[in-house]
Amino acid sequence: MANPFPGMNPYLESPDFWPQVHHLLISSIFESLVPQLLPKYIVDIEKRVYELRGENSLLVGIPDVTVQRSPIQTNPTSSNIAVATPPVTALKVRLPVPVEFREAYLKVLDTETREVVTVIEVLSPTNKRPGKGREMYEEKREKVFGSRTHMVEIDLLRSYQPLPVFGNDIEASYRILVSRRNERPLADLYLFNLLDMIPQFALPLRPGDAEPIVDLQALLNGVYDRAAYDFRIDYTAAPVPALSETDAAWADSLLRDKELRE
Repeated sequence: MANPFPGMNPYLESPDFWPQVHHLLISSIFESLVPQLLPKYIVDIEKRVYELRGENSLLVGIPDVTVQRSPIQTNPTSSNIAVATPPVTALKVRLPVPVEFREAYLKVLDTETREVVTVIEVLSPTNKRPGKGREMYEEKREKVFGSRTHMVEIDLLRSYQPLPVFGNDIEASYRILVSRRNERPLADLYLFNLLDMIPQFALPLRPGDAEPIVDLQALLNGVYDRAAYDFRIDYTAAPVPALSETDAAWADSLLRDKELRE
């Protein structure tokens, strides 16, 4: 069965699915752009690698540990006899070990000069939630904004705070930012919600070159089909993260109409 939602499927945002969705979507964008951009441009998949530690690692929420001793039993009538202390009972705990993250993104390069023309990012939770992941991504983002490189930033996650832009007072669940180097500090921001189809956008290239249209909706639907998410997702349960009350009511009606809920 095809993706039952007209646009972004909120069930794909679950931590159980999103890492794979992110990987497959990056690969799908790559595969769709390569034949459209050759021979003038090539596309590379790059990886950003970093470690998260302590509370920012995946192994957060370590329980407080209280070590208790069994009371020492003594014989009051035989105080001169040594009594062994029972061993301390060990508790199994988890440690905040460093967790290595590898985040893929795309680069469009000039075939002859190998100069980076456009960067394409599909955001992960680590890019949006407070901590080292967001700090590193914001640093990279600012460097691109100060360079001669175009940038496309795709945010299909409702969780955490969106990356900063100025001049937007419209709240939306999802967004696509297209920043052209020759138009900065202005940029195009596409806002959409659960009820909307994902908007198409033109991939910025060098002046005079034909810019391919990125149909992200079709690519996401293709990922949904190839990965067989219709067999994996339990549509009788609520999505994670939870929807707003209004969106939850709309999604419930939609899924009932498609006979995915009773």
